[in-house]
Amino acid sequence: MGERPRPTLAIVGASGAVGEVMLDVLSQRADVWGEIRLLASARTAGRTMTVRGEDVTVRELGPDTLENVDVAVFLVPPGVATTYAPVAVAAGAVVIDASRAFRAEEDVPLVVHGYNTAQIANRPRGIVSTPTGATLVLLDAVGALHSGWGLTDLVVTALEAASGAGEAGVERLHQEIESIAGQRGLGRHIADVRRHIDAELSPEDSPFPAPLALNVVPWSGQAAGAGWSTAEMSLRDELRKILDRPSLHVAATTIRVPVISSHAMSVHARFESPVSLDGVRTALLQAADVVVLDDVDHDDWPTPVDVTGSDPTFVGRIRQTPDFPDAVDFVVCGDNLRKGGATNAAQIAEAVAAELGA
Repeated sequence: MGERPRPTLAIVGASGAVGEVMLDVLSQRADVWGEIRLLASARTAGRTMTVRGEDVTVRELGPDTLENVDVAVFLVPPGVATTYAPVAVAAGAVVIDASRAFRAEEDVPLVVHGYNTAQIANRPRGIVSTPTGATLVLLDAVGALHSGWGLTDLVVTALEAASGAGEAGVERLHQEIESIAGQRGLGRHIADVRRHIDAELSPEDSPFPAPLALNVVPWSGQAAGAGWSTAEMSLRDELRKILDRPSLHVAATTIRVPVISSHAMSVHARFESPVSLDGVRTALLQAADVVVLDDVDHDDWPTPVDVTGSDPTFVGRIRQTPDFPDAVDFVVCGDNLRKGGATNAAQIAEAVAAELGA
C-alpha cells in the first residue's frame, strides 16, 4: 500500500488581512499539506499569491471549489461563513472558522490551541471555531493564571489596532496619516483634526466612527445593547466558554488606537485566593507562548511596534496593590493578525491533519 496522500487545505478569504498573514505562517511552519487552495470573492479571484514559495492563483469561493478539500480555514465575515461552512462540511471538509458565526453554538468547540486543544475532536457539526483576536492575545496569560489560582473577575481595557477592522481599517489609517502629514498646527483646537480629515476624506468611507489619526476611538464592533459593543461582549462570552467558567465576571472596554497591528491590553485579574507577584511571574514565565518583558527600570515592557510579526503573547508591567491582595495588574501585547488569528487557525488545522493521518 502506498502512503496516504497529504491532505488538501483550503484558505477561504486568502486575500484578506488575516489571509495574507496566514500564508506567511503556513510558509514558515512544518509542511504537512498537499494542495493549499486559495479561495476568495469574485473581486479578488485571479490574483496570484505566494505560499510555501509557490505562486498560487486565487479561485472564487463556491461549492465547486470546496470539493475534495480535507480542511477548510474560513477567514471571512460571518455571513460568508454561515453560508459556505456547511457546504464545505457536506463536501467532506473539517471547517475551522475564525468569524463569530459559530462561536456561541454549544455544539461547536471554541478552541485556543495549547489550552483546550482536546476540544478539536469534539465537533459534531464538523466545525471548530476560533476566538477573536483580542481573546487570543489575552488567553495564554490569563489561562496560565487561572490554572494556578482560579480566576473570578477580569477587568480589561483593550487598545485595538486598526488592522482589527481588516484591510479597510489599515488603509483608512494610512490615508488619514497622509492627510495630516506636515500639519503641525492640528490637534490644538476643538475638533480641528476631525474637520481637516473630513474635508480631505469622506467620513462615510471609514470603518471607524471617528477619525483615528491623532486620536483614540472608544468603540469597536456593533451595538450590543446597554451601551456595550459586540467586541466587548465577545471577549466576555469567549473567555467564559474557553475557560469553562460560566460565572466569570468580565468587564471589557475596547478602544481603537492609531496602531497598524498588534493589540495592547491593560488587565486587572482577581482570583479565588491571594496571589503573590513572584508566583504570578513564575506562572507566566513557565506558560507556553508567553514572553515576560518586565523591567521598568530599563523601560522594558511590550509595545505593539515591537511585537508585530511574532507568535507569542508578551506580558509586562506586572504589579499588585495592597488594596487587592487577591488580584494582579499587568499589560498584554500581541499581534492580532498573527497571534490573534492566523497562527491559532494554522495550529488547529495541523492538529486535524494529524488526526486524518497526515
